[in-house]
Amino acid sequence: MRTALLSIGTILWASTFAAQPQQTPQPQLPLQVPQQPGVRLAPELARVLTDYETAWRAGDGAALARIFDEDGFVLPNGAPPVRGRAAIGQYYKGPGGPLALRAFASATEGAVGYIIGGFARQEGGPDVGKFTLTLRKAADGRWLIVSDIDNGNRPSR
Repeated sequence: MRTALLSIGTILWASTFAAQPQQTPQPQLPLQVPQQPGVRLAPELARVLTDYETAWRAGDGAALARIFDEDGFVLPNGAPPVRGRAAIGQYYKGPGGPLALRAFASATEGAVGYIIGGFARQEGGPDVGKFTLTLRKAADGRWLIVSDIDNGNRPSR
């Protein structure tokens, strides 16, 4: 009888651990993440950001589309990709709003480059999101956006 109780006790003890699903600790984001320092861009790259801000604020989808490569992409958070200037112009058509872009990093090599940065609702304000722009130098020497990926800093629900 004692052996039976010991065996039942061992089974119960072991089953309490087996029944527990393995818990993977989830990383906790700090409430206050320090803002990334900005970097100064070369004038031809800075033009991409200032043209973007100007067109966005005006709600001018056509002007915004003109700073994209003919076959460029917008890869918005939570929505399907948008491809090509005409579709980008339609996607960005409508009300704009305040926007301030700033770069965290950039680089170019030959005819390709990138800008990684953050966006805020006003110049000097806290970043509400971040972006990465992939760039291609056009035949006329202007840098155009090949892909634009952005997302907000708030956790998704």
